Amino acid sequence: MYLVLTALLALQVNSAILLKFKFLDDSLSSINDKVSKSNDGTVKGIQAQVEKNRNQAADVAVLKQSEEIRERTKQMIEYLASVRDKLVTATENTKGKNEYKNMSAEDKVAITMLGGKKDGAAYEMKDKLNAYSSYIKTFVPSADPLALDASQDPMVTDPEQRSKNFAELNFENTPLVAALATLSQKEAEVLKYESDALAAQSAKVGGNIIVFDKVGAFASAESNTVAAGTKYKAELFLTASATGLKPTMTLNGSPLAVDASTGKGKVEFTARPGAFDASGNAKAQWTGTIRFKQNGRDTTFKVNVPYTITKPVMQVQSASVQALYFKCGNKLSVQVPALGAQYDPSFSASGASTIKGSAKGEVTLVPNAREVTLSVSSGGNAIGSQTFQVRPIPKPDIQCIVGGRPANEKQGTPITAVRNMQLRAVPDAGFATFLPEDARYRVARYEVTLVRGKRPAMAAIPVSGPNANLSAVVDAAREGDRLYIEVKQVQRQNFQNQVEEVSVGNKSFNIPLL
Repeated sequence: MYLVLTALLALQVNSAILLKFKFLDDSLSSINDKVSKSNDGTVKGIQAQVEKNRNQAADVAVLKQSEEIRERTKQMIEYLASVRDKLVTATENTKGKNEYKNMSAEDKVAITMLGGKKDGAAYEMKDKLNAYSSYIKTFVPSADPLALDASQDPMVTDPEQRSKNFAELNFENTPLVAALATLSQKEAEVLKYESDALAAQSAKVGGNIIVFDKVGAFASAESNTVAAGTKYKAELFLTASATGLKPTMTLNGSPLAVDASTGKGKVEFTARPGAFDASGNAKAQWTGTIRFKQNGRDTTFKVNVPYTITKPVMQVQSASVQALYFKCGNKLSVQVPALGAQYDPSFSASGASTIKGSAKGEVTLVPNAREVTLSVSSGGNAIGSQTFQVRPIPKPDIQCIVGGRPANEKQGTPITAVRNMQLRAVPDAGFATFLPEDARYRVARYEVTLVRGKRPAMAAIPVSGPNANLSAVVDAAREGDRLYIEVKQVQRQNFQNQVEEVSVGNKSFNIPLL
């Protein structure tokens, strides 16, 4: 179970994953209640065995120790429940209710569990858990500490995590429902230690109980949303089981194959089209049961698992750019398929302004810094964020066109060809492909000077706009003269039809006349 929680925490947490954490927490809480009641029964069984043995002094001492184990465990469980209540209320949820209006609240989880100077609840919890495991070790010598720092935990292999203490490893950057699942998992470990200790006590008086030595999620589906006509896949298995048990399982009343080595039933069936609503979703549910013998009696657990069937939809989206262009309208499409019809996005960004598009999930980013972080929420709940690097706008290439073709600065151009001249500002090809509405350039002003030898042969001719009529130059020019063209101003029109000046440096042309 620890590996399951660690793997899930490594994912980018979206609403679908938050729901899985809640489902995992609910499942663990349910089975923990059953294990706790079973341990109560174990103590009663020890008491009955002691009475059967005529209350011998040694057996009475064992019973007293067993009752103490049960009491210490209940105190530990009550303490974990108080931490749970503290987390729920600190994240603006209602204590005692199983529904959370805010399933994330990572910042408030961190404040509650980590505190400002290592004074958060997780540090006290570590001490209490390890004090409990030290107590249990007197009955079960193999009992290890329940709360380990990352450097002490052999299951933590990521170098970036190895420096974290217990509190940081379990509650840093952790959504509420994941923190609650962690508490349920710790409760399961406490109850498992208690079961081991009571089993050892029972053996001392000649009893025989089931030791729950396997802990896992009650049901884990690959996805709670499935397209009609595709496979729905999930695993159905005991969250607390004992080695040697041979449970039988059913899916919707039909026998289910059980893997003897793991005790897990493999759930797989084809989702059938249902009564789809206006959003293309249909609600469905499957039922699983697990039956095994405990103390000669049949014990059955039942679970109802809801899921959603969606109409098959083909989505065609343009490839996203990994970097944005400065002061340009970078259009992005941000979709969260797992939320389905409930997806109602809102956007904010650091380093950029945002313009929400007309279609769901569309947003335009206009960067004003070298790096932009886009944050996405849906229905008031944070979904996630993504950081983009920002590219500078590439300078356009200025081309001089005479006689319908580029001027030849090396070989020269016939005098008559320069009568009609045009300066073009050609955008970078990649920039124009990605953002054509931001890649609209024009040469706004330039000057043309007819030069003979080392001196101007006539006054410089100012030109506004890209096109120039140089009939006067043609009439005055001689073979061997040259045209000196100096670019004075280049402009860019952006996606909002706003015009700004573009710096192209000291751009000029020197064209020999033939």
